[in-house]
Amino acid sequence: MIGSALQPIALGGKDMFDLTQHPNSNILYITAKGKITDDDYEDVLIPAMEATLREFEKIRLLIHMGEAYDGIEGEAIWNDTKVGMKHFTHFEKTAIVSDVTWIRRSIKVFGFLVPGEVKLFANADLAQAKSWVVE
Repeated sequence: MIGSALQPIALGGKDMFDLTQHPNSNILYITAKGKITDDDYEDVLIPAMEATLREFEKIRLLIHMGEAYDGIEGEAIWNDTKVGMKHFTHFEKTAIVSDVTWIRRSIKVFGFLVPGEVKLFANADLAQAKSWVVE
């Protein structure tokens, strides 16, 4: 179990992603901002996830799509699907934090297809999502 008292390490990111990882852990926090493109996935998100998976067998994600999130392009959705299929058995937990209606509905309907344990949280419950992902 990873203690919540650990100080996160900022991994940086492009304009559309802020990435943070707990030191020496498989937990990656992702904050999506603006409109997510295929390049955002290719240049930032995929390398961060694959670097984590080189060190750990499983990964835990917290994906936050708050007020600054403005959507995702079709190619980026396809990239997300490919990453999920490639690493299907490597996802341990995924917390989805968003108030965006179509995202919430999609997770409720298709969440069982997402690998590992998945839980949906409202933006107001971000702290609870962080606690859940480290349990």
